[in-house]
Amino acid sequence: MLDTLPEDFDSVLLVMAHPDDPEYGSAAAVARWLAEGKRVGYVLASRGEAGIAGLPPADSARIREAEQRAACAAIGVEHLVFLDEPDGSIMYTRELRTAIAEEIRRFRPEVVMVLNFHEAFGGRHPNSADHRHVGLAALDAVSDAGNEWIVPGERYQGVKYILEFAGEPTHVVDVDGHVDAAVTSLMAHERYLQALSDAPVEEQARAQIERATAVEGFDTPHIAVRLYG
Repeated sequence: MLDTLPEDFDSVLLVMAHPDDPEYGSAAAVARWLAEGKRVGYVLASRGEAGIAGLPPADSARIREAEQRAACAAIGVEHLVFLDEPDGSIMYTRELRTAIAEEIRRFRPEVVMVLNFHEAFGGRHPNSADHRHVGLAALDAVSDAGNEWIVPGERYQGVKYILEFAGEPTHVVDVDGHVDAAVTSLMAHERYLQALSDAPVEEQARAQIERATAVEGFDTPHIAVRLYG
């Protein structure tokens, strides 16, 4: 059985590629941490402008940014930053690492949380290049934030843990009592979800969160994460 994640931290920064990435499961843990008084912030590399079929990128970016802000408000996240990387074409670059490192220094988290940055989800579903590049850049940016010779400025070495959601897990977070908050947050991505399926938005959101919080060996909702550090 997976170990329980140590909870000796007071601040978490999620670094992910797109609007809606935090809401696909991580938000259940975010809801719990916020309820406990922890600081939680989001850094998203893009505004999701390439994410809705048939919708021009400028319109998509505007809608998806607004939906992300609504998703944050629904769960209580007040710190949201967009890095304005190109959705669908995000590359692993020195500039991306530096931008993330600067946000880490600004927010000063004890935990940095990323999305699966490996080749596949579940061992067989190909992962997007954006997820891979942003996750790996964030992993490296934690070290960059602690070295003023790599990124000029005051070093920050306060990150205790890096968590990866939806990868090969080592630990779990108990999110019992926070599923509904996560569902509400995901439902804020209404236009995006409508483009994915004809199923009602609430039905899609609840099904996704219930999948994300069903961990083998646990009878109550948990999310599974990989702990680095």
